[in-house]
Amino acid sequence: MNISFSYFLEQMLANPVLLIAVLLTLGVIFVNGWTDAPNAIATCVATRSMPAGIAIFMSAVCNFLGVLVMSLVNTTVAMTIKNMVNFNGDNKKALIALCAAMFAIVVWAVAAWYFGIPTSESHALIAGLSGAAISLQGGLSGINPAEWMKVIYGLGLSSILGFASGFGASKMTVALCKNMERKKTNKFFTGAQIAGSAATSFMHGAQDGQKFMGVLLLALFLVNGSDTTTAVQPPFWMMLLCSVVMGLGTSIGGKKIIKSVGMDMVRLEKFQGFSADIAASFCLFLSSTFGIPVSTTHTKTTAIMGVGAVKRLSAINFGVVKEMVLTWILTFPGCGLIGFLMAQLFMLLA
Repeated sequence: MNISFSYFLEQMLANPVLLIAVLLTLGVIFVNGWTDAPNAIATCVATRSMPAGIAIFMSAVCNFLGVLVMSLVNTTVAMTIKNMVNFNGDNKKALIALCAAMFAIVVWAVAAWYFGIPTSESHALIAGLSGAAISLQGGLSGINPAEWMKVIYGLGLSSILGFASGFGASKMTVALCKNMERKKTNKFFTGAQIAGSAATSFMHGAQDGQKFMGVLLLALFLVNGSDTTTAVQPPFWMMLLCSVVMGLGTSIGGKKIIKSVGMDMVRLEKFQGFSADIAASFCLFLSSTFGIPVSTTHTKTTAIMGVGAVKRLSAINFGVVKEMVLTWILTFPGCGLIGFLMAQLFMLLA
């Protein structure tokens, strides 16, 4: 299928539902820049290795590179999410469900951002889409349990592996540097942490950028009578658009999340920030390589918890952790309910 920018624009103008789906998806990418992308640079800003403004610009560039280089991951992740629900070949219902899910994510993410709590747009997408499917199919027959389990595995993987990797990376760093002068190592870890944050931003683009580009492509294909984007690579203009929108979101609203993740949860030293960045990047790389949709937010925050636990568990601010975990748990019923109600509304308007 022709997916040039001119053709995409032409299709949007000819199909109001596609236009709404694209605008809502761009809105989700924007709030992802608010609530999710800042996790990647939270540590290097918190330890003063890099000023916030420069870190945000670096994050936007690395997100774009992550989308560009890891573009082959796109179809696997996008189709895993799409295959979680069943519309029995009804592309109109599938497109309405996408719109409902995107709306649910925007509402949920903005509310969480207001309180400075990082959320996972990946799991908000899954919850919103599932709620819409239940609404449109009139019951749980709209859900494919086998595909849902992949998401549960991803949730567990991003949390457990993130914590374990953060703990292990910090332990290894301490062991390697125990006889070195702290002043000299701080100079090294300032630069190393910038590189680590760049790597995490790159992997964030590989994961989240791919997911939502997959949604854009899927919406276009649904309008044209196809329900799969298998073996379709997103065009360069779409990669650039998504990266710019995400970077704009980070520049406008990212500082609240940077404070919550990088400062309030655990007070980090430079070597600890580096350990968290390397651990999160490693986990995201593994997940992206195997096409498993995971949460960048869960991976980075649990990596920071793992780093904090090396010193002592009391170094972790469990008040902040409790707020985050509660938000993650409530994401599924909260976004699911919004997706359910919006699907009902959109069906009446369609």
